[in-house]
Amino acid sequence: MKKTFKLEHPKIKVPRIVDSAKHDIKKFLKKERKKPLPSGANYWGFDCKFGQSEETAVSIPLTSLSKHIDDLVENKIMTLYVELTPKAIKASDNAETQGE
Repeated sequence: MKKTFKLEHPKIKVPRIVDSAKHDIKKFLKKERKKPLPSGANYWGFDCKFGQSEETAVSIPLTSLSKHIDDLVENKIMTLYVELTPKAIKASDNAETQGE
C-alpha cells in the first residue's frame, strides 16, 4: 500500500479525515494478514514508511504509525504519506534477533 492522504476538504473536518485514513490502514492490514502464508513462515510482518511526502518518508515501526499521524496533524501538516509492505516472518528469525 502506497498512499498519500490529503487532510484538506471544504466540507469534511480534519479529525474525520484522519479517522478515515487510520481506518483505511487498518483495513489494509487486516486484508493482508488473511492471505495465506508461504511455507515456513509463521506470520505477516510489515515494513512501514511514513512522512509528509514520498520523498521525505522514513522507516518507522508499525506500532507507532498512529502516533506519528497524530504528531503531523498537531503540527498542521495537511498531507500524509504511508507505505506498508507485507513480509512473511518465521518465528525462528524473530527468536534469533531477540537472543543477541
